[in-house]
Amino acid sequence: MDATLSKTNYWLFSREIDLTVFLGSAVASLLLLVVGSQIGLLNGESPEWTWVMAVLFIDVAHVWSTSFRVYFDKEEFKRRFWLYLLVPVFGYAIGVALYSEGELIFWKALAAVAVFHFIRQQYGWVNLYRRKLKETERWTWWVDAAAIYLASVYPLAFWMTRLPRNFEWFVKNDFISIPAIVETILFPIYVLALTAYFAKSIYLYFTHGFLNIGKDIVVATTAICWYIGIVYFNSDYAFTVTNVIIHGVPYFALIYVYARMRRETTGRVYRVLSSNWLVFLATLWALAYFEELFWHRGVWHERQWLFGGDWNWTHDMRTFIAPLLALPQLTHYVLDGFVWRRKNNPDFRLI
Repeated sequence: MDATLSKTNYWLFSREIDLTVFLGSAVASLLLLVVGSQIGLLNGESPEWTWVMAVLFIDVAHVWSTSFRVYFDKEEFKRRFWLYLLVPVFGYAIGVALYSEGELIFWKALAAVAVFHFIRQQYGWVNLYRRKLKETERWTWWVDAAAIYLASVYPLAFWMTRLPRNFEWFVKNDFISIPAIVETILFPIYVLALTAYFAKSIYLYFTHGFLNIGKDIVVATTAICWYIGIVYFNSDYAFTVTNVIIHGVPYFALIYVYARMRRETTGRVYRVLSSNWLVFLATLWALAYFEELFWHRGVWHERQWLFGGDWNWTHDMRTFIAPLLALPQLTHYVLDGFVWRRKNNPDFRLI
């Protein structure tokens, strides 16, 4: 580690952006939780405005942001054409096969992939901060990895040992139940991992003058939001505001910074859609709205006030349409494991 790094080098993007998207999103989540508890939102389903704000404008929209990284970027799409083509093709085929065996089988599989993606994204931020500040010691990697993984894995274990809860990932019963002993064993390891992480950070600061404040924020906010949203509260509202915001908002920033970097070497449409952050977000919100319109009219038959009247799709039609509508999510989950790796992107210079 280089103890001479200046403070201006502590951040992935910039001090203002990093503090806003990592710390600010967590603070916003917790403030919404406080407001919700004061006005009685912790019991029952989340209100409609929460769904629009967190699910539609953040969760679904951030899935579509992968388009700016891959499908809207003509040069990138051509660079690994077969990967970017075959992931959705095979994803759709597998989705239809699973859905034809039962809707719940399909949703259980998609939930498993989504959970893995959420966990890995937090680990990815930690790794990016390690790379930025040139942390290469193996022992610190083990401490960091244990902390960020257990910050999310333990709450999930708590959830899956206490089914049913008052919230779901996608649909009711999309998680499998696991023995209670799993949570009992994981809890002391979870406490030890987080304690070791922050003890290590304090030790490195006082002995080497080394501080990776952005990484510390990611680990701390992940631990706090996942614990409060899943373990401490048994509430759909609490889970929604603590889980979605800290996941989607930093990803918006990552994609927008990438789009701004790429816009001068891409086509005119890409330049227009990434011209400023309002146009960028409006594009993603429009795509998210049209996706949810098909979900709610054809599958869920909910929120007619926002999407209009229902379409009477038969079960056979949903077998082919539902996996198609889920394809943006699945493609985002899978490709996210490829598009940010240095070894897969030798010319990539974002961070």
